Amino acid sequence: MAGSCLPILGAVLIAPVLPRMQDHFAHSAGAEALVPVALTVPALALGLLAPFAGVLIDRLGRRRLLVGATVAYAVVGTAPLWLDSLPAIVASRALVGVTEAVIMTSCTTLIGDYWTGRARDRFLALQTVCAALSATAFFVVGGAVGSAGWRAPFWAYAVSLLLAPMMAVVLRAPKETATGQDPAGGAAPGSGAGAAERRPFPFRRLAGTCTLTFFGAVVFYTVPVEMSFLLDDLGISAPAVIGLATAVASAATVAGAAGFARFADGAQRYLPYVLALCAAGFGVMAVATAAPVLIAGAVVNCLGTGVLLPTLLTRAMALLGHEDRGRGTGLWNAAFFLGEFVCPLVLLGVSAAVGGLAGAVGVLAVATAAVAAGLHLGARRSSPATAG
Repeated sequence: MAGSCLPILGAVLIAPVLPRMQDHFAHSAGAEALVPVALTVPALALGLLAPFAGVLIDRLGRRRLLVGATVAYAVVGTAPLWLDSLPAIVASRALVGVTEAVIMTSCTTLIGDYWTGRARDRFLALQTVCAALSATAFFVVGGAVGSAGWRAPFWAYAVSLLLAPMMAVVLRAPKETATGQDPAGGAAPGSGAGAAERRPFPFRRLAGTCTLTFFGAVVFYTVPVEMSFLLDDLGISAPAVIGLATAVASAATVAGAAGFARFADGAQRYLPYVLALCAAGFGVMAVATAAPVLIAGAVVNCLGTGVLLPTLLTRAMALLGHEDRGRGTGLWNAAFFLGEFVCPLVLLGVSAAVGGLAGAVGVLAVATAAVAAGLHLGARRSSPATAG
């Protein structure tokens, strides 16, 4: 769980100090573009490289690569403390994304290795809870520590040096039995002697889940990324109010993820309704003319996204056996983090077309509702009862 929080740290920790970085590098060529890129480039690198990380994890082992990447994370993460060139800092941030690709893929793959069934679903939900809580905590820490200077938050990346030895000692290397049993004791999908040779990697089935995950990531990150701008459009610019609104929405995400474990067995059946809940929240946000209404819509949306993320992840895990779980998890992470990266770009483009961010959120509400309706109709057509 702690390892899964490191990519979240990379995504949000320096957000509060970006204006100070902008001031510091005001005379550097391209600073207006490079400073924001310093925040987002780790997610881009993670999304692009996660599939390759998955291949390495399947071939070389999860635990060894996880420990090595966690150590490297501290080295490249703290590099901006010593670097004076903005392009060099951006390059170091890209390397942070490389280590995050290995860390996130390894951690999620190990969850799939260690547990099966409802236990696995609970831990995947817990991973989402930890990510949502850590995002809020890291944003607060970044803002508080950033008062000492824009470089100060980068010291937090050194925390991975404490995690690496604990990972090396506590985490056991998962082993698949000769009969193809999952490490937790259950039968792995497509298991059996020589299953890796007999059963091809499930690209076709996983492609649909990854496509849905890419869209789900845009849905998931809209509120965290755009909430402050939507409040500003309503005349609310006080940092305390914006911080409180973000924290309330984050708490709703945690509540949704925690609730996922209570009906994990039927989560896939409820996926269209979860997306419909997200769409309803977007709809309220799009028409809100006061901050309380906007926050209420964000809460409704985030209750849905808290369920959405573990549902999509368990959907992917159900398709993967031990021998290809690293590759499958890498592809899933690629879809999710690329969705995170393009989320503000998509909304920016739609905003220009419809004349405002609220209108763009309304368009996303319609799109999310359409996807929910499509999944519902698809499920009805494929059900035996309907077929009969």
